[in-house]
Amino acid sequence: MIEGRAQENEVKYMRRCLELARCGWLGAPPNPMVGAVIVCDGRIIGEGFHQRCGGPHAEVNAIGSVRQPDLLCKSTMYVSLEPCAHYGKTPPCADLIIEKRIPRVVVGCRDTFSKVNGQGIAHMQAAGIEVVVGVLEEECRQLNRRFFTYHEKQRPWVTLKWAQTSDGFIDAKRTGGQPLRISTSFTQALAHRLRASHQAILVGTHTAILDNPSLTTRYWPGPNPLRLTIDRYGVLPDSLQLKDQSVATHIYSTGNLREILADLYERGIQSLLVEGGRALLQSFIDKGLWDEARVETAPFKLGDGVESPVLGPARQVDSQVLDGHQIDRFEPL
Repeated sequence: MIEGRAQENEVKYMRRCLELARCGWLGAPPNPMVGAVIVCDGRIIGEGFHQRCGGPHAEVNAIGSVRQPDLLCKSTMYVSLEPCAHYGKTPPCADLIIEKRIPRVVVGCRDTFSKVNGQGIAHMQAAGIEVVVGVLEEECRQLNRRFFTYHEKQRPWVTLKWAQTSDGFIDAKRTGGQPLRISTSFTQALAHRLRASHQAILVGTHTAILDNPSLTTRYWPGPNPLRLTIDRYGVLPDSLQLKDQSVATHIYSTGNLREILADLYERGIQSLLVEGGRALLQSFIDKGLWDEARVETAPFKLGDGVESPVLGPARQVDSQVLDGHQIDRFEPL
């Protein structure tokens, strides 16, 4: 067990790993975000993070940043995720750590990806390296919650998103015309930032026809997600923006959510944003197939209309007021 001042230092350096890891939030996925710090005699001598998928891992970048490589043999490496022990797009990081004779490694959390899952830790220990596991473990897992959900549940991380009035309506009752404008220009841009951070986005048949959305990130710099919708009865007209071939799009002929999520898993999609109407959102909630909900509440009432989804058992994990609108995040209990 690590005690006293030593424990404080372990936490301090692991927090720095997490800070570095977050720098890869756009480039690293679908690989996990990872940060690494190398410490010798109480001084940081190297840092790195996983910058882009297919590029060098955090451990490689941290080792490469050390100006005096001869210090590595008496240093401790801190890394937010277990170093890999297999050949992927890059060689195993555990082998490099052994090669550089780093005597001690502190790991935030184990990598549950089947090709790693303790093998990196075991490989380093077999080489005589002291390995400590579990410093800020929950924070390290939370950072890569999408990655872990994908590999452990074999489905994407599912984020539900909607905007509502203060009296709980997401739209007026209508058969055509434009949808009710609830978001401000600023909060709409933030919603597009949310799109850019997800690999796929889904709306239902009714929303696709009634709102004719483009589901792009036009108000925020970043990649467009894979556009998804459902058309069980072949009713979606060719005039829809979703059929304009400007962005990669897939239309499902099934409304079975588990089948859709299983297909996305096979496609390597780790994160799904659901922006559908009430029926689709409520279906995800009722089946327990959601991991996070982002709810924007405007400071005005509608009086009547399409009611907001009901989350059920959930805990609020964040709340802030932006441009006069309250934005809350929830996770299931």
